Amino acid sequence: MTSIKILGTGCKKCIRLKENVEAALKEMRVEADVQKVEDINEIVQFGVMSTPALVIDGEVKIVGKVASPEEIMAVLPH
Repeated sequence: MTSIKILGTGCKKCIRLKENVEAALKEMRVEADVQKVEDINEIVQFGVMSTPALVIDGEVKIVGKVASPEEIMAVLPH
């Protein structure tokens, strides 16, 4: 199963990114383990300095913006 982490401190942009991830997964009919990471120390371990960020299967895919569901679908494993 795909592992997805949304990195951010809980701001509106982070919440919006999580909603867009869920919309992308639903449209693609893909199940994934989606986690919200708000611990700044864990976020820094990914080398991310700007949030929100999207991590898929341990790899940082999108940083510093709220990606649209279409952008998320483009980086999700098929």
